[in-house]
Amino acid sequence: MVDLGFVGPSRPANDYRFVSVTDGDTPAIEMAIRMVSIDTPESHYGGAPATAQATLERAQTRLLDGTYDTLPQDLRDYLVSRITPDAAQRHQAAGQAAAQAHTAMVATRLARPDGSKRKMAVIATGELVEGNGRLLAYTAPWYTGSASDPLPPRDDPRRRTFNLDMVALGWAATLLIYPSIPPARDLNLLLDEAEAAWTQQLGAWAQFGQDLLLGYEYRACIKLGARELTDPAETIAQAYQRVCVDLRTLTEVGLYDYHQVPPQHRLWIWETDLQQARNDLPISP
Repeated sequence: MVDLGFVGPSRPANDYRFVSVTDGDTPAIEMAIRMVSIDTPESHYGGAPATAQATLERAQTRLLDGTYDTLPQDLRDYLVSRITPDAAQRHQAAGQAAAQAHTAMVATRLARPDGSKRKMAVIATGELVEGNGRLLAYTAPWYTGSASDPLPPRDDPRRRTFNLDMVALGWAATLLIYPSIPPARDLNLLLDEAEAAWTQQLGAWAQFGQDLLLGYEYRACIKLGARELTDPAETIAQAYQRVCVDLRTLTEVGLYDYHQVPPQHRLWIWETDLQQARNDLPISP
């Protein structure tokens, strides 16, 4: 019996669509990618708009009637103000528009001058596979580096990731989650583009309003408005699992005060990762 005293990292199994076997040790699968560092509005989450709106309004009622009084009053007020009579319809419409913008962007940037289609470059990062089995990655057009298809210079717009351009066009908010943090140069480029999109109210904010629930806000409110509610504290814990850090001051604002920080200045840390993040990052409580 061999015991090395070491157990390598492991994650729960996920189900993927099998495509083919290409070699004795190479099955091909279909795997979804979660574009890292960004978050677009949801296009279907919560059910049809009418169903999702009813869920949001249950959350709103609970935020007002004392059910969720363990949440800070200013957070409750902030969420209540954004659960408008058309909040779900606007959010899902924004999600569909974001998907259309992404589709058009990919089609345009993967097209070669000769009419052929490029492959997509996938740059996996951070924890690699998230809880829903999606690969965490940046995506961009793939250049072969050959004489006929040279890799553009680093600062060439053709090298930009689709993640960055979705933020720059206002169709995605930043969702930087430790430890999946880009290098300083790329991080600051992303933050600059996010600042410009938010300041100019581009994309989703231009078409659907400044009070549009961001993706993670919408998902949290859907959880808070679940039809069956047995334990409000547990529901809150499911909705709010990430601590927010203000990137302007590198200070933690906690689980519930993220709304006091403009969207483009938020860094997120899973509560379970907080101690390690404090060791790795120059942040302060």
